[in-house]
Amino acid sequence: MALKKISFRDSVERMFTHAASLMELSPGLEQKIRVCNSTYTVRFGVRLRGQIHTFTGYRSVHSEHMEPVKGGIRYSLDVNQDEVEALAALMTYKCALVEVPFGGSKGGLRIDPRAWNEDELERITRRFTYELSRRNLISPSQNVPAPDMGTGEREMAWMADAYKRLHPDDINAKACVTGKPRTAGGIDGRVEATGRGVQFALREFFRHDDVMKRAGLSGTLAGKRVVVQGLGNVGYHAAQFLSAEDRALITCVIERDGVIRNPLGINIDALRGHIRATGGVKGFVGGDFSEDGLRALEDECDILVPAAIESVIDEDNAARINCKLIIEAANGPVTADADAILREKGIVIIPDMYANAGGVTVSYFEWVKNLSQISLGRLERRYEEARARMLVEELERLSADTGLNWTLSRGFKEAFLTGADELELVRSGLDDTMRESFKKMKEVWMNNPKVDDMRTAAYVVAIRRISNVYNSLGL
Repeated sequence: MALKKISFRDSVERMFTHAASLMELSPGLEQKIRVCNSTYTVRFGVRLRGQIHTFTGYRSVHSEHMEPVKGGIRYSLDVNQDEVEALAALMTYKCALVEVPFGGSKGGLRIDPRAWNEDELERITRRFTYELSRRNLISPSQNVPAPDMGTGEREMAWMADAYKRLHPDDINAKACVTGKPRTAGGIDGRVEATGRGVQFALREFFRHDDVMKRAGLSGTLAGKRVVVQGLGNVGYHAAQFLSAEDRALITCVIERDGVIRNPLGINIDALRGHIRATGGVKGFVGGDFSEDGLRALEDECDILVPAAIESVIDEDNAARINCKLIIEAANGPVTADADAILREKGIVIIPDMYANAGGVTVSYFEWVKNLSQISLGRLERRYEEARARMLVEELERLSADTGLNWTLSRGFKEAFLTGADELELVRSGLDDTMRESFKKMKEVWMNNPKVDDMRTAAYVVAIRRISNVYNSLGL
């Protein structure tokens, strides 16, 4: 009789328990941080195609130690209560780790978005928003959803508009969701945020020789062989930035219908265009196609980037994983059992709660932008340009007066005299967040003899910060 595989929720529980066991927490406080506060199940009907169709949705609130609570909404037939509660817990720990002032929440609608046309999806989404709103599960001050698997800017725009119609007197209504289109109150850089965060996380990893040594790596990202599983929004942006800006080699891309391999590096933009045109990677001329699917996770490489769904690396295939570093761009791609096997093999894992925190970080920036009713950089950009121009003109005057007759290059002057726009400020804020959070994890990892991996270090940092909040509240 085959042993039952560990569930995603059980994996999160076990990882939390291991980290908490290394800390001096009272049993009551540990339990308070661990448990999911509430989960709501909503069932509603929508008349479509001449008949009423009933849909089931979930919204889980894990922790309200800070409010509002934050977390995405996914559309998938695989959505269930256990998954949503596990994801909500991860959101709590993720927000605490990167010091974003939210509690954790998560939601989902059990639906195949590909089975419905755009008009039908809009009607379903607006009704789902109504069901959430009447239970205070969507609100700028209490619960702020965002995109997740199967949803995107379009769905967030529908939700924001539906909420505004239900609450016309709420001046902060746009802040009820994040991940909206720029034209509907969104922020530059949100679509790329999670993938960009993966890139920034890897860049920070490669700044620390002692950390790289643990993974058997050295040098820079340039030339490193990277396998990416999933070329959705997160996987695409991570792969594109790593290849185009850091000169890493994306040697393998794993998608639903198969695998594309090219040891010289895959053109990510060309592959994504092919997927959009054909629905899969088969037939792409920039690499070799095979149908071995998830077996390609076992390809030899330097860096493995699982960027799709949870539990793709488990006790069955962990021993065959042949990389030096795994960065979890998806939520929970490595089970607790697999995590132990990989650590025994000497493979370093950059954990999901840190690696994919770019999305919630930039969502925080968008939420602040919506509440302040002003875009980032609007007040100070021209002032910064004017001060920079004063400095350049004074340097050039001094050069002429002293007879040095040197001039600043045109390219430097143009770059120096241009104030930062919203996208540049968002990227700067995200980069700073990923750098500082990594340093906190590394401090625990390197200085606590009980902590032997980065995931445990991340949990320790997050749990400590949450416990400090509860203690300050007198709990």
